[in-house]
Amino acid sequence: MSELPAASAELLAALRRLYPKRIDLTLDRMHRLLAALGHPEQRLPPVVHVAGTNAKGSVIALLRAMLEAAGWRVHSYQSPPLHHIAECVRLGSSGGASAEIAEPQFADVLARVLVANAGAPLTSFEGETAAALLAFAETPADILLLETGLGGRLDATNVIAHPLLSVLTPIDIDHAEFLGPSLAEIAGEKAGILKRGVPCVVGRQHIAALERIRGAARKLGAPLIEHGQDWDAYEQHGRLIYQDEGGLLDLPLPALAGRHQIDNAGLTVAAALRLGALRPDDKALARGLTQVSWPGRLQLLSRQGLAAVLPPGSELWVDGGHNAAAAAVIAQAMAEMEERSAKPLHLVLGMLKSKSLEAFLRPFMGLAKSVTGIVPPDLSRAYAAAYSASEIADAAQNLGVFARPAASLEDGLAAIAVRANSKPVRVLVSGSLHLVGSTLAAEATALAATKRTGLAGGG
Repeated sequence: MSELPAASAELLAALRRLYPKRIDLTLDRMHRLLAALGHPEQRLPPVVHVAGTNAKGSVIALLRAMLEAAGWRVHSYQSPPLHHIAECVRLGSSGGASAEIAEPQFADVLARVLVANAGAPLTSFEGETAAALLAFAETPADILLLETGLGGRLDATNVIAHPLLSVLTPIDIDHAEFLGPSLAEIAGEKAGILKRGVPCVVGRQHIAALERIRGAARKLGAPLIEHGQDWDAYEQHGRLIYQDEGGLLDLPLPALAGRHQIDNAGLTVAAALRLGALRPDDKALARGLTQVSWPGRLQLLSRQGLAAVLPPGSELWVDGGHNAAAAAVIAQAMAEMEERSAKPLHLVLGMLKSKSLEAFLRPFMGLAKSVTGIVPPDLSRAYAAAYSASEIADAAQNLGVFARPAASLEDGLAAIAVRANSKPVRVLVSGSLHLVGSTLAAEATALAATKRTGLAGGG
């Protein structure tokens, strides 16, 4: 993945200098800025607003694939990025395919945000979101899929007065320092995206979260379409079965790996079926499920890339999960892989200090044979410092698993290869989207080098 072009990079750097805090939850600055920009949030296509703790990105990727399979022009906004901010802003086109915003347009909307803001305090996420809304308002499309950055009630995306639909993915403990220490408080913040009279599709929830969501919905008269109450989804004979009051749908399993994607696919289908005139037909639902792509989420890397250093038959996986709830579903996916094809699991972990190391590691205990601690090489977009490689190794050792620090991902993989003693292993790189982004960049470099070597050898 190439670097962000200089023009946009300079403008983003100027945005970051406007306010010392990376995260400061309020909507006052957004409302002021959007008014100065001529209220682009009032000139958007119909909006599906998505909040939750985990699965937001997967649900939007699935829904985008379904809507594009139906031929609709789909804008989407997701964060954080794997590589650079521009990839968060995808613009739909008439062919039913969306693409990352082009550099000239991205630089243009960023520059206009800076001019309209006139040097007033503004977080970088607020500025980026305002620029995205400006691009969405000025580029024709049929629908916009909008993901919250953090929370919901005071999130910079929560400026849409009347979305077409709200979606709440599973809610768990995360960002407690900003959203509150209890699950109910966090759910209350996430449910802040609900709008009066606007239906909300709700994914699988803990009861404390569900009760808070129901309370918020009652106050607003927002109809809820709840998992387990109004719809369900499950795997049967290698197919995805979706069921609601309208009957059964027999669909292919999602292309995304992991059993948790069954729930995510069901939630997405439930949302897609409630889009009125924009509802994808059943064929488009099926095509979307099989064609969806969401890099960095239980993604298996090539044997010709970074995995080439590992013994033959090994697997190298990456996943951007970075909290305890994500660790639980990733560990379950790894356990299921172990049942189908036994290989020792080795975890390569890099994390920010805003997350609990022990909480992330616990689901892997008894499953991982070793933990290698590393520091993500690029933390320029991080809002917190990273744990040192030694801190990660020490935390894993304290939980009873063999662990070592490494200077880099490549050094860590080489050490795992030596310990494997020529036997196949399964390696998972996880703990931070910053780490996964840099891993995918290194993978692209490794594959390009392999291709060049092959061409040279063939010449």
